[in-house]
Amino acid sequence: MANKFNRDTVTQGRTVSNVQVDEGLRSHMLRVYNYMTIGLALTGLVAYLVASTPALVGAIIGSPIMWVLLIGNFGLVMFLSARIHAMKFATAQLMFWTYAALNGVTFSIFFVAYTQESIARVFFITAASFAALSLYGYLTRRNLSGMRSFLVMGMVGIFIAFIVNIWLQSPIIYLAASAIGVLVFAGLTAYDTQKIKEMYYELDSSEVTGKKAIMGALSLYLDFILMFQMLMHLFGNRN
Repeated sequence: MANKFNRDTVTQGRTVSNVQVDEGLRSHMLRVYNYMTIGLALTGLVAYLVASTPALVGAIIGSPIMWVLLIGNFGLVMFLSARIHAMKFATAQLMFWTYAALNGVTFSIFFVAYTQESIARVFFITAASFAALSLYGYLTRRNLSGMRSFLVMGMVGIFIAFIVNIWLQSPIIYLAASAIGVLVFAGLTAYDTQKIKEMYYELDSSEVTGKKAIMGALSLYLDFILMFQMLMHLFGNRN
C-alpha cells in the first residue's frame, strides 16, 4: 500500500515523475480545448458567412441539400469515431476541421431564424455553463461512468422526440425535449471531460496522443454545440 503514495510511477520499465504526468495531462487537456475552440470558431464563421449570402441560404435551407448535409455530418462523425485508430493523426485532424466547417453550413439556419443578439447571449450562457461543467468533470473524484447509460438513453430519446415532432408540431414536446436536452448535454460535458482525462497515458506516442486529443475535442465540441442548440430553442428570439 505504501507504493501507492510514492512520488514516482513505474510503467513498462520506465519511471515517470508524478510532476511530469500532471504537466503532460495539463498540456493534453489544453490541446483538446484548443482544438475544440478552433472547431467552434470555424463552425461559427462558416455559419455566419453562409447566412450572409442570400443565394446560399436559398439553395440550402429548406432544400434536400440540408438533409444531405445533416446525414453527411452524422456519417462523418461515425466514421471518424470508428476508424480513427486506423488513420494517421493528420488525416484525423483534417476530418475534424472538415466536419466543423460542414456543420457551420447547417448551423447557418440559426443566423437566419434567430436575432444575432440572442445568438450572442445564448452563446455566452452556453460557454459559461460548459466551462463550469467541464471543470467539474476534470476536478471531481466522483466516478461519473455510472451516468453514461442514463445520458445515452436520454440523448436517444431527445432525438426521437424531435423527429416525431416534425410531424406533430407540438410546442410542448419541442420545449420539453429542449429542456431535457440541456440537462443531458450538461451531464455529458462533465462525463466526457472525465473520460478524456482518464484516457490520457503519459507513455503514448505523439501520434496516439494527437488522435486522442482529436477525439476528445470532437466529444466536447458536440456537447457544446448540442447544448447551445437546446438553449437556443428555449431562449432564442426569432427574427
